[in-house]
Amino acid sequence: MSSLAVKDAHKRFGEVVALDGVSLELHAGELLGLLGPNGAGKTTLVRAIAGRVRLDGGTIEVLGSSVDAPSTGALGVVPQEVAVYPLLTARENLEVFGRLHGVKGAALGEVVRWALEWTGLAGRSSEPVQHFSGGMRRRLNIACGVLHRPRVVLLDEPTVGVDPQSRERIYEMLGALREDGAALLLTTHQLEEAESRCDRVVIIDHGRGVGAGTVAELTAATFGDHHEVTVEVDRVPDPLPAGLALSGDHSLHATVADVAEEVPRLLAALAAAGSASHGLQVRRPGLAGVFIHLTGRELRE
Repeated sequence: MSSLAVKDAHKRFGEVVALDGVSLELHAGELLGLLGPNGAGKTTLVRAIAGRVRLDGGTIEVLGSSVDAPSTGALGVVPQEVAVYPLLTARENLEVFGRLHGVKGAALGEVVRWALEWTGLAGRSSEPVQHFSGGMRRRLNIACGVLHRPRVVLLDEPTVGVDPQSRERIYEMLGALREDGAALLLTTHQLEEAESRCDRVVIIDHGRGVGAGTVAELTAATFGDHHEVTVEVDRVPDPLPAGLALSGDHSLHATVADVAEEVPRLLAALAAAGSASHGLQVRRPGLAGVFIHLTGRELRE
């Protein structure tokens, strides 16, 4: 059984179609990235999973139960905006959110102690949160959303605006949740982060799923066995040799299927055109390339 199952989700706000048949599955111990341009439907989908938006069609199940009547403590939500009380201490914030999640008595004390150790904030537990760094507040924000130890956790941009050290600590925290069997759904605009951290990704656009799978699966389905080649030159020849396109002032780009055969031919063509090559990069297309291919290059505000 999937920890989270969304099937053929539809939602319309007046004339605006927010969700147009999105489906996804999330399993225990998995980190699934939910990606899409602005306005793609990510926020509506997350709100529907959290029970804040009622679908016009389709179903959402958390641990086998309808999202309209979820299992007790099944779902945890960590918002993008830090939602903690700045005048309270870290411990007081955890106690407040623990009670809001229905944790009481001795169990509350135990889970607060766990959260302080888990976040690395035990030594600062008695300080007002207003004195905390952005990374510390982010970690506390995550802890406040999972004090009831939910089996499915929705995380909206949990590392936005934090330094690399805080980002690593946050992913260590998320790793501990996964080891405990929690299923994590992560929305992010950080494609490199999603590529390196997520087990699978789901890309949505215009309310529809346009790609799902591991990064390797998506790359193979989108680009096959092709590689991207970037050549830095001292001067750009005019006209450009066949197969090359301008990608910068002194940078040329090509897509090749056979690196061993085609790259030497491109370099030879550049030399024949009077351009000296002083930099070469060959790489497989990654998640960023897949994302642009599936959603387009149009800037969306």
